[in-house]
Amino acid sequence: MHIPDGFLDLPQAGLLVVATAILLGIAAKRAEGSLERGAGPLVGVMAAGIFAAQMLNWPLPGGTSAHFVGGALVAILLGPHLGALAMASVVTIQAIVFGDGGVLALGANVFNMAIVDVYVGYVVYRLLADRNRAVAVFAAGWLGITAAALAAAVQLGLSSAFAYDVGTVVTIMGVGHLLLGLIEGAITLLVYRAVASSRPDVLEWGLDRGVGA
Repeated sequence: MHIPDGFLDLPQAGLLVVATAILLGIAAKRAEGSLERGAGPLVGVMAAGIFAAQMLNWPLPGGTSAHFVGGALVAILLGPHLGALAMASVVTIQAIVFGDGGVLALGANVFNMAIVDVYVGYVVYRLLADRNRAVAVFAAGWLGITAAALAAAVQLGLSSAFAYDVGTVVTIMGVGHLLLGLIEGAITLLVYRAVASSRPDVLEWGLDRGVGA
């Protein structure tokens, strides 16, 4: 899902940098209380785990790729604001150190994986959690990554620098990530259950720290 440099028009990439910076600033402000209560080490551990998982990539037609993201998982375990900051750090390090995703496209990649995936996944989770916690966690992972892929597809399709139109890219990435999202949903649920079993205290960080908190 990482967009390389040269796939987005420069004005488009710049606009996404500004939008992402504003949204992460808001997330950082709302996460201050959690950080003051000692959530920093947990954020680091979660970021490291997500970093390792995101190194697995599968190519898709049209120059795009699919991989596990984990945005919904960090949102559920940390709350959406800390989750967004953790994901942003992962995507940034991958781009700057490992060249996974372009530096000029960093705003777009952080927007898709640290904003769209995290907050969509969290909203889905909160909407369903009271009815069935397992279904909520699975659906959060599935729909979070699908939403992030669709956001990337629209960005690519609208760019004159990219070879395919919006309909083509949305179809390829949407279908691909709907299928991959089933795997992501399953892994999200497995990890959640493992954490709930071994470290139930960790789950407290994600409780009552909603989008508006």
